[in-house]
Amino acid sequence: MSTASCQKLFELGTKIIGVGRNYAAHAKELGNAVPKAPVLFLKPTSSYLKNGGTIEIPHTENSLHHEVELAVVIAKKARDVPESSAMDYVA
Repeated sequence: MSTASCQKLFELGTKIIGVGRNYAAHAKELGNAVPKAPVLFLKPTSSYLKNGGTIEIPHTENSLHHEVELAVVIAKKARDVPESSAMDYVA
């Protein structure tokens, strides 16, 4: 993703909603139960890390897991949108 593309995320993103344990194999690898429904959580927008930013790892951390994060910027409020129109709401 280009820096210009990421800029829209930083400008428009006012809320981060995460989905946890949505990768069953990784949940099992960590010894976690695989949920039957999505596990949602909020993150502060201060957790954005811009391109080239430094990831700070606490010196007390002895187990670090990396993963890919996917972001979708929703451009306008929506409810009960048909799948055929869903992309009309993505920035």
